[in-house]
Amino acid sequence: MIKGGFVENTPWIKVVVAWVRSVQVPFVILDTGFTGDLQVTPQIAEELGVKVAGVTKTQIANGDVVDVPVALAVAAMEGETKYVEVLISESSPLAGINLLTKFGYKAIVDCKFRSVVLQKV
Repeated sequence: MIKGGFVENTPWIKVVVAWVRSVQVPFVILDTGFTGDLQVTPQIAEELGVKVAGVTKTQIANGDVVDVPVALAVAAMEGETKYVEVLISESSPLAGINLLTKFGYKAIVDCKFRSVVLQKV
């Protein structure tokens, strides 16, 4: 089980992400509207040493479609590791639905008690 929390009205969790140069454990927004794996900042991507594999068109929250660099990294959750697709963007780091699906997690976001729990299913 992984526990997260809220900052104001935003649910946050920690995700271990690694590549050649380093291992990072950034706080990321649990974004149920994001269908991908992970999104990190250019600074995190540079510190990890990920290589941009291409550019993907992505629809952002305001409906615009933008080109976003994409790379491969390794994510770890509760000792299990998986290769994940990482979008590199200046906006906030995000964890998406596909990441939770890859690792087999159910997300419980309790807005009343302001808690986030990821449970293996």
